[in-house]
Amino acid sequence: MVVSRAFAGLVLLGLAATPGLAQQNKNIRGTIEAFDGSTLRVNTYEGDKVSIATPADLRVATSKPFSLTDVKPGMKLGVTTIKRPSDGATIALEIHPLSATTREGVSPHDLKPGSTMNNGFVEATVSANGGTELTLDYKSGVVKVLIVPETAMAQSAPGALADLKAGEAVFVAVTQDGEKMTATRAQVSKDGVKPPM
Repeated sequence: MVVSRAFAGLVLLGLAATPGLAQQNKNIRGTIEAFDGSTLRVNTYEGDKVSIATPADLRVATSKPFSLTDVKPGMKLGVTTIKRPSDGATIALEIHPLSATTREGVSPHDLKPGSTMNNGFVEATVSANGGTELTLDYKSGVVKVLIVPETAMAQSAPGALADLKAGEAVFVAVTQDGEKMTATRAQVSKDGVKPPM
């Protein structure tokens, strides 16, 4: 009987923990269909339509231009990379400046299958075949990245909920619990400059 009660207790604990385990973080990218002040509706680039609960205190940023001429030695950047199938070169999919408090490192990213986010300091930029080679130091190592004409570049600027307008491109970080998505931060296009992430 003691064993049965203990087992039952473990089962109940497992059931109680299930909702917490179901929660996950994910990124939504697409075009804003509508925003009513509390719910953001987005048509994703994958062809889905999603509704995202939007807190009144949501951190919103807009996007403004950022280019290779703005990249200086010692600057901290976030660079999403992928291996080019034709030759294995590490190509920059997108580049954006980072705040001084952002941690350096390398981690998987969901911009494209097999992509990686590299957060680090600019060590050097040199001309290379087909683009510019960027050397990024993330403290535990370095990565050499080829910036090509297709590389997306933008930086964030302060924004507000009022910037979440229909037709704008948007990147939204969300937590998902079951079917419900809740936004934790968002970056939206402005004056034609799209979020690079």
